[in-house]
Amino acid sequence: MTIGMPANETFEPVTIVNEEGSGPFVLVCDHASNFMPECYGHLGLSSEALQAHISWDPGALGVSLQLSKLLDAPLIYSNVSRLIIDCNRETVAPDLIPCRSELTDIPGNADLDADERERRIALSHKPFHDTIDRLIDARQSKGASSALVSVHSYTPIYKGETRPWEIGLIYGDDASLAKPALQLLKNRTSYTVGDNEPYSPADGVYYTLQRHGEARGLVPLMIEIRNDEIATPDAEAAWAATLAPILKDALAQAGGK
Repeated sequence: MTIGMPANETFEPVTIVNEEGSGPFVLVCDHASNFMPECYGHLGLSSEALQAHISWDPGALGVSLQLSKLLDAPLIYSNVSRLIIDCNRETVAPDLIPCRSELTDIPGNADLDADERERRIALSHKPFHDTIDRLIDARQSKGASSALVSVHSYTPIYKGETRPWEIGLIYGDDASLAKPALQLLKNRTSYTVGDNEPYSPADGVYYTLQRHGEARGLVPLMIEIRNDEIATPDAEAAWAATLAPILKDALAQAGGK
């Protein structure tokens, strides 16, 4: 199946907030939006599905924007639904453009040809990662350190299984930021904190941090917040207020600024 963008449909696939932020963190939000270009016709999904977690990470952008202010950190986020293409997947990953997400079939993603896959990569995936590269390159040229933190949310119940953690920290080979952050969360809050839960890099969810963090020698961390915890702007702000000092103190323990 080939779809393609009409010549008169334009939008910005990626946004940078606080690009000149001078703090030591760079924030990314891969699944910030459930927007779908008009030509894709909602991929044959209902309006309820478009609002659900399969289309985006509800609350993640709100937390990210608040953290950007509190940490004086640049924030890069995608403006395209992960059902069009998942910016947090390798381009060869089977779920880069999912035909099924959780328990929902995605009719508009069935039987895509190679041209359509490349078109979607060029539409959103490549601009997102190119933007991250440019920002980090610019910071490094100025001698600025950059700890790379991605912000996500997840569902309280996944395929019938209840998830007990209010927040989880995901990390790979470099746990220098994750380990002190985990301990600080346990010491300063009453939350049940997931240690590489509800996901881990083995689930294929660590692409952005591996590519731009570990591969470049930057300190990485993936934050997953259960989306019922960040269902309102006030809740988003409260979580950001909790996380900002923890991230600062964890980075200091990890040897960063």
